[in-house]
Amino acid sequence: MTAHRGKILLVDDDKFFLKVLSDAFSEAGFEVVTAPDGLAGVQAFSEHLPEAVISDLVMPRMGGVSTCLEISRLAGDRDPVIVLLTSMFQGAPHEHQEPEMGAKVHIPKSTKPLDIVIIVEQLLDRKRRGAGAA
Repeated sequence: MTAHRGKILLVDDDKFFLKVLSDAFSEAGFEVVTAPDGLAGVQAFSEHLPEAVISDLVMPRMGGVSTCLEISRLAGDRDPVIVLLTSMFQGAPHEHQEPEMGAKVHIPKSTKPLDIVIIVEQLLDRKRRGAGAA
């Protein structure tokens, strides 16, 4: 395993997708925390304080929008990278200047796990350098 590259929280009720994405981030050197729904995701964020949160949009108990908004509220000025995964659109990943639906970055759920890792790596690197809103 490579050097520790940061802590990632993955929130998704699809166990298979969560495992595949978790494996991709782990192999890239990230410490991975997972949660099966939004409520568990908010609790995991409070306990682990990850640098990035990747959340599914549609989940039981608390959906992705509410999850992302609550995590943003709890994060205060820590400002983690928050990504919303959705199968509602199939276009390219999109970054917003201001958060939409609780996240500045929206990625189609059909995106390959390795590509999601690369996008999150780039967002974290940019944030660490202090260049831009991510």
